[in-house]
Amino acid sequence: MTDAGLIAFGAGLAMVGTLGPGIGIGLLVMGAMMAIGRNPDAAGTIQLNMILGIAFTEAIAIYALVVALVLLFVFGA
Repeated sequence: MTDAGLIAFGAGLAMVGTLGPGIGIGLLVMGAMMAIGRNPDAAGTIQLNMILGIAFTEAIAIYALVVALVLLFVFGA
């Protein structure tokens, strides 16, 4: 295997790190929708906390994307 192949493999492996945040966001939204269904009066508070949680979870996926891009464009060049 060449260096370019190993770098591409590492970048692909780094993107596997986006699976966890994807599942986490799905579970977070599911829980928020269930909570809003049970108590519609608290929808504003629940929605605010849900959006905050999604932002923090999405940051982890962005870190994995940055690692993959650094591998491809900095070390791959």
